[in-house]
Amino acid sequence: MDTHSFELDQFLSAQPLKMHIGGEWIAAAGGKTFETVDPGSGKRLASIVAGDAGDIDSAVHAARMAFERSGWATLHVNDRAVLLHRLADLIEKRAEFISEIESLDVGKPRVQARAFDVPHSAKTFRYYADLSVQMRRREPIAVAGNEARSVRVPYGVCGFIFPWNFPFLLVGWGIAPALAAGNTVVIKPAEDTPLSTLYFAKLAEEAGIPPGVVNVVTGLGETAGAALAAHPGLKRMSFTGSPEVGRRVGELCGRNLVPVKLELGGKGAAVLFDDVTVGAAAEALVGAVTLNAGQVCCTATRWLVHEQIANEFIARAVALMGTMKIGYGGDSATQIGPVVSEKQRQRVLGYLKKGEAEGANIHLSGGVPEVPGYKNGFYIKPALLGGSPENICAREEIFGPVAYVMTFREETEAVELVNRSPYGLANSVWTADLTRANRVAEQMVVGNSWINAHNLFAHGVPYGGCNLSGCGGGVLGPDALEDYLRKHSVVRPLV
Repeated sequence: MDTHSFELDQFLSAQPLKMHIGGEWIAAAGGKTFETVDPGSGKRLASIVAGDAGDIDSAVHAARMAFERSGWATLHVNDRAVLLHRLADLIEKRAEFISEIESLDVGKPRVQARAFDVPHSAKTFRYYADLSVQMRRREPIAVAGNEARSVRVPYGVCGFIFPWNFPFLLVGWGIAPALAAGNTVVIKPAEDTPLSTLYFAKLAEEAGIPPGVVNVVTGLGETAGAALAAHPGLKRMSFTGSPEVGRRVGELCGRNLVPVKLELGGKGAAVLFDDVTVGAAAEALVGAVTLNAGQVCCTATRWLVHEQIANEFIARAVALMGTMKIGYGGDSATQIGPVVSEKQRQRVLGYLKKGEAEGANIHLSGGVPEVPGYKNGFYIKPALLGGSPENICAREEIFGPVAYVMTFREETEAVELVNRSPYGLANSVWTADLTRANRVAEQMVVGNSWINAHNLFAHGVPYGGCNLSGCGGGVLGPDALEDYLRKHSVVRPLV
């Protein structure tokens, strides 16, 4: 059964958990709260203060004061990098506890959070701390008759709205370049999973980052989230989530002419040619589509398989998916945890019904499993469908452990099927022929193309999307640091 560590019980004891504004832990001005639920058991997890527009305004004001008066923006880049490395040290030191929070809040296996989410977040702070030291902030411009230069300076207050699938990881991916550049931030975590972000604020405080540089306002999307996106005091905005909400955030930011970075959904494709090692490819793609119960925007959910290997590949994939251990995130044997909520589970089950009604081939039906001791958890079996590319399950993002198989004969046919999607986040091509692999990878209309692998996130390689998958810049690359530095031209005539 689910048990909590003593440290976690201490963390959850002071309920309702308060938000972090200007270096203070405070209740919502309106006195409202909301509750979070453990996805693995369905039990109440914590009561959280519910901020609204007034709290967002307080947080933006605190961030602006910190930008103007705390010295963070004017701190020597080396000194700022030292504090970010100290923050990364604390993340690594508390990795076990953070992984426990993340597993409990999201439902994902704790071993997965410990192996990837938490250490990768720490590495992101280190990467941007080091990159900020290396970057030249002043560049001379060769122009006749003038002494000219371009200066890069931080924008000011940056707003961030994060989703519930990778809350701690995405905080690192999002705010690390903004902080390294000298900006201050206001974070609105997802209402389903606010715990690790609140703990992150504690770590930032402990690391010595000045009050007001990192602010966290918990609350609902339609109140706190909308108020943040619409706030005229922001200088930059970043939203990670669905295209539907992304459109709304972009609209709100546009009214104030606030530049916005949108990291949105995906319907990733994996193209498998007939020269692959079928068993290894099946194992890799099954692992990708079941990671975090399929709640991964860039994962491969469309499997385009050459017709000569399709039957073998489907059989291997079905066998692997059907034997994966579904269970509570705190169980070390668990391979697939629950989805984040009952709402999300019903979304996935609804897509499976629609797909079948539209004539999909059901290779593995999915459905609701029995998990002993956790009958009220939000568990779902992996599913594998196939057939027409016009099926709803082939076209729309499901955000669950569901893959859809289609077959092809010619390379051009495969590329056309890939690019038929209105999304454009991440695809992969699988073949022993590297010339063909590179040719196909470059023809995909997508932000990221991977070869003989899927879900690769190397620091220094930009990761972002196009089309319905986003706009305004990506993460993890050096350009993300530049995104949070405003260019300023200085010119003096010589004659």
